[in-house]
Amino acid sequence: MKENVSNGNQVTPMLFPFDPTEYWEQIRQIIREEVKSAEKGRPVSPPSFQTPGLTYKPLFKIAEVCALFHVSKPTIYDWVKHGKLKPYKIRSRVYFLWQDIQLLLQPKQDN
Repeated sequence: MKENVSNGNQVTPMLFPFDPTEYWEQIRQIIREEVKSAEKGRPVSPPSFQTPGLTYKPLFKIAEVCALFHVSKPTIYDWVKHGKLKPYKIRSRVYFLWQDIQLLLQPKQDN
């Protein structure tokens, strides 16, 4: 442990009782430990499709519908082709109504 560092004629006291490389290595290790503990404490949550201020999201993009049903885009296009979902085009984007998605989620009753 060095007490003083000679800098020309002056003797400057060290602020840290560590060698600079040892000090920075300890700082890096502390940061790694903190990052690991923060990652462990963070719960893994499914994607949220909620918009603040609304009780439900009225329009869904095709990627959101895919994530909701765990299917690919071609499957959604097939559902549109067979009339299971009705697309709504706003400018160049395609959206689906929440009510239509709810109807698709409900099991069909055979009478």
